[in-house]
Amino acid sequence: MRTRLGVLTPHADVGPESEIRAMAPETVGVYAARVPFGAMAVGGAMDRTIPLAPVAAFVQPPHIDDAVSLLAAAPVAVMGIGFTSSAYVTGADAEKELIDRLQSRSAGIPVVSTCAAAVDALGVLGAERVAVVDPPWFDDELDRLGAEYFSSQGFEVVSHAACDLPSNQRSINPSELYEWILAHTPGSSQAVFVGGNGFRSVGVIAALEEELARPVLTANQVLCGACCGRSGPGLHFMGTGSCSHRSGDPGPPPVRTCRSGVVDGSLPTRGTPAQDGHVASDR
Repeated sequence: MRTRLGVLTPHADVGPESEIRAMAPETVGVYAARVPFGAMAVGGAMDRTIPLAPVAAFVQPPHIDDAVSLLAAAPVAVMGIGFTSSAYVTGADAEKELIDRLQSRSAGIPVVSTCAAAVDALGVLGAERVAVVDPPWFDDELDRLGAEYFSSQGFEVVSHAACDLPSNQRSINPSELYEWILAHTPGSSQAVFVGGNGFRSVGVIAALEEELARPVLTANQVLCGACCGRSGPGLHFMGTGSCSHRSGDPGPPPVRTCRSGVVDGSLPTRGTPAQDGHVASDR
């Protein structure tokens, strides 16, 4: 094994490490450190929607700082924060401050965050108009804060909503998720971002990009790509979809292109894209 990636994940969530392991090159190992998350019980059980207070508390000292110090004792090349919603609640400036604080505990090991990685990936793809899709356990306020996060980073959020699917991590059906995103993606969007590291969604990326003819990014996909990029020269993110390329390729995929079309503001669309704006949910 050539490279080891560290992931900071909620104590009862197995989604981030399993999806990142599935996308990472064969020479990469994935090792998780558990951080207490007050909205999660044994077995990953949560309320139908998660309250904002424990989301914000997840990135406050001392627990996540202590987890970084412990993980830094292992031979990992980089650490990724497998948690989307804290950046939604605290904002991009606080997210940057969090990275600086955690890197003071990481023994020089780079620390990357999910939302900042999403911003970087969207920038590489040249996407300016974004549809944001959130897990069904995000309430309207958390979803709204997610839209504000991306707006604050210079993107036009043409739609944002929590999926109207079963609010249970184990109950997410890929075909149902695919159909929901397909039906609720505005034709004016240049990319889709699926938030939530516990929201298993990487399995639908390729099919959605083929049908929507635009990049589809997910939380664990962009985090995996950012971790691979920061772990040292010569390691290429394999993954799936627009942000991926095979290990051994000379570099990342060409900027402003995706598998099914060009991100140039006039993407072809198929199916029945949604109208612009907030997608109402009857959850």
